[in-house]
Amino acid sequence: MDAVTAQRTYGGVSAAERKAQRRTALLDAALEIVGEDGQAKLTVAGLCARAGLNERYYYENFEHRDAVLEAVLDRIAEELTAAIVTALAGAAPDSRAQAHAAIHAGTSVLIDDPRKARAALIAGMATPELRARTARTVRAFARLVAAQGSGFYQVEIAQNIVDFRALYLVGGLTQTLTTWLAGDLDLTREQLVDQITDVFVLLGDDLAGRR
Repeated sequence: MDAVTAQRTYGGVSAAERKAQRRTALLDAALEIVGEDGQAKLTVAGLCARAGLNERYYYENFEHRDAVLEAVLDRIAEELTAAIVTALAGAAPDSRAQAHAAIHAGTSVLIDDPRKARAALIAGMATPELRARTARTVRAFARLVAAQGSGFYQVEIAQNIVDFRALYLVGGLTQTLTTWLAGDLDLTREQLVDQITDVFVLLGDDLAGRR
C-alpha cells in the first residue's frame, strides 16, 4: 500500500466515507439539539461536543452555524419527498386514496419524530435566511403537488391556476400542522389527516371538473 492510499484509507474506510460519516454525525446531533432544546441552543461548540467531534470537522462541512440547520432542513425535505412519492406509488388510483396516502406519509415523518417537526416548522422560521429557505421548500413541495395533480387528472388547466391551488394547499397544510402540533387544534391524528385530505380532494376534483 503506497503512502497516498494509506492516507486515504484507514481501517478499511476511505477518507470520503469518513467525511460523510462525520457530516451525518453532525446532522444527527443538530437535529437532537434543535428538537430537544431549540434553535437558540445550537452552537458549534455544543454541536461538536454532542457529535463527539473536533470543531475543525464542523468547518470541514459547514461555513457558519446556520449552515448545519439548513442541511438538516434539506435532509428532512428529502425524507418527506421520498415518503410521499413512495406512498403515491402504492396507493389506489383514485383521488382520495392518492391524497390520503401522500398526506398520511408526509405528516407521519414529522409527527412520528417531533424533533423533525420542530426543526422544519419552528426552527426553520428562526431567521430571515431560514424563513426564505423554508419558503423555497414550500414552493418546491407545491410544485410536486402540482405535478402529481396534473399527472393524475390528465386535464388541460392553466398552469398559473394549478400552481396557485398547489401553493395554497401546501401552505395551508404547513400552518395547520404547526397549529395542531402546538396543541391548538382539537383533532385526533386520524381526523387531521382526513380533514386535510378532504380539502386536497375538494380543490383538486373541483379544478379538474372545470376543465
